[in-house]
Amino acid sequence: MPFRFGECVLDQERRELTLRGQVVGVGPQVFDLLLHLVRNHDRVVSKDDLLEAVWNGRIVSESTITSHINAVRKAIGDSGGEQRLVRTVPRKGFRFVGAIDVGAAEVGAIGETPQPGGSGIASGASSEGRETPPGPALPGKPSITVLPFQNLSGDPEQDYFADGVVEDIIAALSRIRWLFVIARNSSFAYKGRAVDVTDIGRELGVRYVLEGSVRKAGIRVRITGQLIDATSGMHLWAERFEGMLDDLFELQDRIAESVVGAIAPQLERAEIERAKRKPTESLDAYDYYLRGMAKLHSGTREAIDAALPLFHTATGLDPEFASAYGGAAWCHLWRKVNGWMTDRPREIAEGVRLARLAVEFGRDDAVALTRAGHALGHFVGDLDGGIALIDRAVLLNPNFAPAWFLGGYLRAFRGETESASAHFAHAARLSPLDPEMFRTQTGTALAHFFAGRYDCAVAWADKALGNLPSLLVAIALTAASHALAGRTEDARQTMQQLRALDPSLRVSTLREWLPIHRPEDLTRFAEGLRLAGLPE
Repeated sequence: MPFRFGECVLDQERRELTLRGQVVGVGPQVFDLLLHLVRNHDRVVSKDDLLEAVWNGRIVSESTITSHINAVRKAIGDSGGEQRLVRTVPRKGFRFVGAIDVGAAEVGAIGETPQPGGSGIASGASSEGRETPPGPALPGKPSITVLPFQNLSGDPEQDYFADGVVEDIIAALSRIRWLFVIARNSSFAYKGRAVDVTDIGRELGVRYVLEGSVRKAGIRVRITGQLIDATSGMHLWAERFEGMLDDLFELQDRIAESVVGAIAPQLERAEIERAKRKPTESLDAYDYYLRGMAKLHSGTREAIDAALPLFHTATGLDPEFASAYGGAAWCHLWRKVNGWMTDRPREIAEGVRLARLAVEFGRDDAVALTRAGHALGHFVGDLDGGIALIDRAVLLNPNFAPAWFLGGYLRAFRGETESASAHFAHAARLSPLDPEMFRTQTGTALAHFFAGRYDCAVAWADKALGNLPSLLVAIALTAASHALAGRTEDARQTMQQLRALDPSLRVSTLREWLPIHRPEDLTRFAEGLRLAGLPE
């Protein structure tokens, strides 16, 4: 039965907290902390008790416990000053002191005995007259089910192929830590049934539904997929994939990879737009993180300046939010790469601190490891360590495009140009409409430059600058490539743009700007920029 106190309802089965009828987004540990306090309202709960119940016995700092208690109070409309519901008992622990109803039975603030006859059904109402209960509430993170794909081939033997594709998609989506994915058996309960996606969303408690079909024609197979917001019925994405049936398993893997790589950014965009529409007073840590990511994707100076406090707010609400620490670290990295730092030593030290927190709290979080690994590679020059972190991210989620293109950058700086180019190509195939495509394009230009392919470097840098004209690395690569290819006038014109964006850049500071590992690559870059007109 749900617990009712004040203007709140705490439903332990749905893992949902509502305040004045509105769902309150809280992190899993904040929810567990509140639930433990409510369940044990008849006694003071010690710090050791909380560590065992909420953190599985792991030792955390005093400030972490305090911040989680503050988050609990904020979620239920309490405060440290009032302590109407959660009271701090000095040197002892914490106690929930609000009056609690369990269903319709009064429990009371100090553990009063429930009144007899309390059944949870209003007086005069029979159980037969109750409405059918709604499906499970939406979880606190994006949620999706993948329905069995329809076999339109007229060949029942193709069912196993269609089912295999769906199972691979479910398995791949399940590796994305920020996504709640319905298990295969629940999804396949709808096989062969004509159902409305909004009904499925309500029955399974998910926001998004992926459906599709398989059609065989000769030795070719065509698979279509579409992503739908089950709460509104709106189509968010649709795509068609084709291949030959000569190797079914290879085709199955490739289609699953393509589908997951395509819809993951779509889901993130949809969630960002949803967070933008929410009133600021109802935002939780994940909403602030999403708003920060929207800024991070655009890459402009103004957007990065706006993103950093959003990530800090997210970690303030959830002190173990690894991906938010990674996003904050990456803001400092982007400021470094574009010459926007105002206090370079302090900002680099802060970026390192945030990246290490992302690694500490996100050892199994592909997003956190990717951003943190790339940032550490830049800030401390540990390319091997950064590559190792990003490779772990790829192992955790092989379909996460940023892990591929940011791993490509560190490999390019390491001098592994062919491997880097392959990483960038794979990232572009995984996410052809990626909002950060300018980063992939600049990385590809970097790999071509270090490989001595200057015309290719210019072509890819131009693509990146078409998406983000202020991208300092792309402009520098263009200037150096023109100069080394003998196009002196083009090189000098590009250098004017470079110096306008960052007047402080010098040939002698290139090693501090970018973590270029091989001396010959640094020499090549320095010579190109020197010929283009960059001062020593």
